[in-house]
Amino acid sequence: MAFADSCSRPAGASKGSDAAEGTRKYLLGGNWKANGTVASCEKIIAEFNGAGPIPANAEAVVGVPFIHIPICLQSLRSDVEIAAQNCSLTGTGAYTGETCASQLKDMGVTWVILGHSERREGFGMAGEDSELVAKKTKMALSEGLKVMICIGEKKEEREAGTTMDVCAEQLKPCAEILSKEDWANVSIAYEPVWAIGTGLTATPEMAQETHANIRQWVADNVGADVAAAVRIQYGGSMKGANAEGLLAQPDIDGGLIGGASLKLDFFTCINAVPSP
Repeated sequence: MAFADSCSRPAGASKGSDAAEGTRKYLLGGNWKANGTVASCEKIIAEFNGAGPIPANAEAVVGVPFIHIPICLQSLRSDVEIAAQNCSLTGTGAYTGETCASQLKDMGVTWVILGHSERREGFGMAGEDSELVAKKTKMALSEGLKVMICIGEKKEEREAGTTMDVCAEQLKPCAEILSKEDWANVSIAYEPVWAIGTGLTATPEMAQETHANIRQWVADNVGADVAAAVRIQYGGSMKGANAEGLLAQPDIDGGLIGGASLKLDFFTCINAVPSP
């Protein structure tokens, strides 16, 4: 029995109609990064629990620090799923400091964020390359987790016109190692690195162009059926003020939201999804 099964989380609430058959359900993911204390976590949980219903055509997930996973599984409304922000390449064993996918699944975590640009770049330590991200993704999927795979270009790569070259290079190892069945439990989070935490954001039209190109790449390299079904989230400083315009684009299926997910603005983003 997962730890979460022993928890009595408050019920959530839904509004509106579910996504029509054959269409993609919006995926709004929050990434709390290495932020928060027990007190601040309790505060945002209380705010989210009182934030009202979630559109039936949207799925909400928050990626929280490992240390705060238990409190979220105990107290956060049941219609907001819990993600980890990383998992190890290994199973259980002599891997000091690692947290493996099977342990997350055992706790009741349902999602994991992998390949975030901050982890690809590293922060005082070696960054993770795309082959490692792909192997972690395969491990997480094999243990029953769903995965948000992050990709995206830096400012100089955008200015050089190599955005899709970068995104394709980051996706290629996943295309090589994942089965078509695996892709049913994967989303792609496109995060232009130059727009993360900078206050800058791609225009809805810029983001749509890249999302459409990513979907076409998946069609060409994995399969048209996978491309039609896979959700592509926008991860470049989405917030309540710009969520509606971004989510109105045909190939933007949600967001991976940083700073705004640490406050009620996350629900402004969730409620910005178009009606089915």
